[in-house]
Amino acid sequence: AVIFLALDRSSEEKALGFVQLYPSFDSVVLGTVWILHDLYVVSNGRRHGTGRLLMNEARDFCRVAGASRVDLVTAVTNKTAKALYESLGYERDDEFDYYSLSL
Repeated sequence: AVIFLALDRSSEEKALGFVQLYPSFDSVVLGTVWILHDLYVVSNGRRHGTGRLLMNEARDFCRVAGASRVDLVTAVTNKTAKALYESLGYERDDEFDYYSLSL
């Protein structure tokens, strides 16, 4: 995994948030895909651009790493996150359904 951490340097470098990525491979495009598994920002770090900063850092890292795309999943009801992702150019997939098997 690759993790980027946003720090509040004005407050003893307390963490404001993080983004976590996992590498994967897409056999259809024969290329590396990164899965953005977590984006978290503490409540006092929200609405100040911390999430956008972390998302942009993740995008830039994946681009330099030669990825063909970045994938993520979010709750249907998470309107705030969805608005951020869409403002950054992420597109919701209407073609495939997401399935999970609990073990």
